[in-house]
Amino acid sequence: MQVIERIPSSKTPPPGGEPVSLRIHKLCVFRGTTLVLNRLCHQQGAGELCCVVGANGAGKSTLLRTLAGRLHPAEGTITCLPPKLYVGHADGLSPTLTGRENLKFWGQVFGLASNTHLLDTALSHFDAAGFADMPVRLLSRGQRRRLALSRLLLGPAKALWLLDEPNAGLDQASRDQLDSAVISHIATGGMVLAATHLPLAATALQSRLMLGGGQM
Repeated sequence: MQVIERIPSSKTPPPGGEPVSLRIHKLCVFRGTTLVLNRLCHQQGAGELCCVVGANGAGKSTLLRTLAGRLHPAEGTITCLPPKLYVGHADGLSPTLTGRENLKFWGQVFGLASNTHLLDTALSHFDAAGFADMPVRLLSRGQRRRLALSRLLLGPAKALWLLDEPNAGLDQASRDQLDSAVISHIATGGMVLAATHLPLAATALQSRLMLGGGQM
């Protein structure tokens, strides 16, 4: 039996809280014949950051991929009011396009393709403007990661960010930029659900969703 434990932050939550925008109820997900998530329950409101923790194989990536619609649950329900933006282990960038072209395509999904100022602002936040016009195939792992994270800033303000090891491959300056983006996002009513082995936005109010049990 999988053990699911929600551990609140030691910091004091905002008074009154926010209405529940994400509700997961008795979610069961298999990978092959292995039950990875067993009757998982979780809820989260606007303006909240939750870090998913647990040993390798506990189901962190499986949970995020299921919420993003990449995997299908065997049982249970997922109710999510805001739009969802997912950045997984793979950066999801076309290697033949430049970084800027990749971001324009991403922005087009939200009707932002013609907003050059917003695109430039997103690139600048992660110091990615200097290599944004190079083909992605020529970029380092950290540069590709910064481009992938820049896409988040082109999405809706109230979106749920689903982040799988978002700070992997980043130097400290880029991790600080990611922390700043996360803090700004939740401050304006967005939500973040992130699986990471590294500290994420440590100064922000946050909770932890602990997964334990079956192997992926």
